[in-house]
Amino acid sequence: MEKIGFVGLGIMGAPMAGHLLDAGFEVLASDHRGALPAELVGKGLKSVAEHQALAKAADIIILMVPDTPQVADVLFGKNSVSSGLSKGKLVIDMSSISPIETKEFAKKINALGCDYLDAPVSGGEVGAKAASLTIMVGGEEKPFERARPVFEKMGRNITLVGPNGVGQTTKVANQIVVALTIEAVAEALVFASKAGADPAKVRQALMGGLAASRILEVHGERMYKRTFAPGFRIELHQKDLNLALQGAKALGVSLPNTSMTQELFNSCAANGGAKEDHSALVRALERMANFEVGAEAEAKGKAA
Repeated sequence: MEKIGFVGLGIMGAPMAGHLLDAGFEVLASDHRGALPAELVGKGLKSVAEHQALAKAADIIILMVPDTPQVADVLFGKNSVSSGLSKGKLVIDMSSISPIETKEFAKKINALGCDYLDAPVSGGEVGAKAASLTIMVGGEEKPFERARPVFEKMGRNITLVGPNGVGQTTKVANQIVVALTIEAVAEALVFASKAGADPAKVRQALMGGLAASRILEVHGERMYKRTFAPGFRIELHQKDLNLALQGAKALGVSLPNTSMTQELFNSCAANGGAKEDHSALVRALERMANFEVGAEAEAKGKAA
């Protein structure tokens, strides 16, 4: 089994690395940002001081960091991954970043005699913990097949969608769908709840029809239960929609509903909600309605 170097042990990265350890892979992590998660250390996670040393020691290097600048720094900054690479190694970026920058990163890594895959994921913290992530891969067939045994320990729906950059383009498209669906669910539950309906029962009824979706199932419940601890933060979804809108401008494409949904996220962030789960987008609509989802049902329950 190939030795894995993992950079980015956050909400998503930690459980992903945990699955690799459980599967018997030797996993290394650079610990420059503090102590490694105790649970992973208990499973056998080893540490090295810098990204350069990680790249020297590992056969496959996986990145799972927040944004394009962080990927650039890990790959090409001080004591970087690129400075520790040797021919034949594989770099996999599972972050969600700019498709345009991804193509440039891939060219630089390829010039060192190494392969590069952009493999962003969808499924959030729940999917990361359950090893059920959707993985959208950009790159060549040979490194994709090399990486498949690794991907299969972290996800289920694993697709090579095209050359480098196309994985990230697919993730941007995914984030458009997710954001607009969250907005639609939020509108529906605000409307129904203010009309006097119990949002929990409305959600239950809708799950049996054409409106059913994973977003309605998971985030609809979050909205009426007020559980906004982050599985995926609003500030990260803002970042992804910025990528969509920047790409749309470059392509000459109009994304009117994406723009509107980004403004709702902006409203949430302006009101202190940047680090809340993206389902908290409902708060922006609640402010406009001067009504909180679930308030009517709660009032009826107290009256009874």
